[in-house]
Amino acid sequence: MSDNAGKQALLTRRCSFAAGHRYHNPQWTDERNREVFGKCNFPYGHGHNYIAEVSVVGEIDPETGMVINLVDLDRLLKEVIEPLDHRFLNEEVAWFRNRIPTTENIALYLADEIEQRLEGCRLKRVRLYEDPTLWAEVER
Repeated sequence: MSDNAGKQALLTRRCSFAAGHRYHNPQWTDERNREVFGKCNFPYGHGHNYIAEVSVVGEIDPETGMVINLVDLDRLLKEVIEPLDHRFLNEEVAWFRNRIPTTENIALYLADEIEQRLEGCRLKRVRLYEDPTLWAEVER
């Protein structure tokens, strides 16, 4: 239909979720955890409204004009985000039972989960905003 043979594009989709977490290293004393993590070590945790930007790259399909169908990408993102949404990450998401759910580790989790599910394009970047002034990126 069009002459897009071999041409690539980067596509970014934004999604959001809410989750609670606590920064705590069980190998450290309570005092050391408080020193390093401060308020983020509060025993009952705290929460954020996260925003994730997921960027994929691939060849533009000459028939559809898309790198990936947004319906498929949205379905994939929902599968990845749903287990985190409105959860206390430390206890309710197995991946974080042995990892501190920092912004960096949550971004890494998202990147790993998304990358496993993608077909027809590849993951370029996950940028996870904890708030407007703090974010972490994982690039592939």
